Amino acid sequence: MNSLNNSIDSITPTINGSQAKDSQAKKAYTHELEITPHNEWSQAFWDQLLPAKNRVSQHPLFQDLAAGRLSLACFKHALLNFYPLVAHFPSYMAMSLAKATAFQLPGVTEARNWLIQNIKVEERHLYWYQDWALGFGLTVDELDHVCPPAAMNAVNHYLWSVAYRGTLAETIAATNLAIEWATGDWTIQVYKGIEAYAKHPEIQMSSKTVAWLRAHAHYDDLHPYEAMELIKRLCNHDVMMQQKALQAAQQGLAYYELALNECYKVQKLSKA
Repeated sequence: MNSLNNSIDSITPTINGSQAKDSQAKKAYTHELEITPHNEWSQAFWDQLLPAKNRVSQHPLFQDLAAGRLSLACFKHALLNFYPLVAHFPSYMAMSLAKATAFQLPGVTEARNWLIQNIKVEERHLYWYQDWALGFGLTVDELDHVCPPAAMNAVNHYLWSVAYRGTLAETIAATNLAIEWATGDWTIQVYKGIEAYAKHPEIQMSSKTVAWLRAHAHYDDLHPYEAMELIKRLCNHDVMMQQKALQAAQQGLAYYELALNECYKVQKLSKA
């Protein structure tokens, strides 16, 4: 018995030491995600994206939705045809993760850690989005078999293309910065006005129905800022990488706006 106790005693310091190292690793990881002030190039990068981001987040479709003016037909059309964007988002991030292998380069390890942490979050969001769509009268079968109009599907093709062909910085810029930044902005306003649809006879509103909106309006507001921090670390000493990442983000927002313009045609027809 004494020999067993002695063995346990001899192992305990090792376990405690391992726990201490784990704790230090967690602290280091948190520190690596710390958002730092912009320098000259990253501030210019951010500022150049603002107009395109605002065109998306302040699009008439979202303004009508926030005010309770969007027709149910257009609302359901949006929920259905933007579903592939939500459903494929973890895949785009996984393709980014596959590029995060050169750990000796600045920002790569931080990007890898961040992507691993957040891919699971995006998977959970898929089910929350399904709950939203179901509450507004759609079925999972409709969602799984949707083929969006070409102009709405173009954003999915672009994100897949840049995730396949682009650099790590480009893929993060197009997805986690551009798409999540604009989405985080518009969901804040839409979440405030979603209750306007609660009395509609074809809509079943509950906490599950608004979980996706609530998450993006409140819980995920740091994602685009963290993505920008990763871009800064990945591109800080490479002007060409900075330019490519900026273009990728601009293209992501342009395709997002194109999809919204196409979707909003349904609303215009309902007013005609």
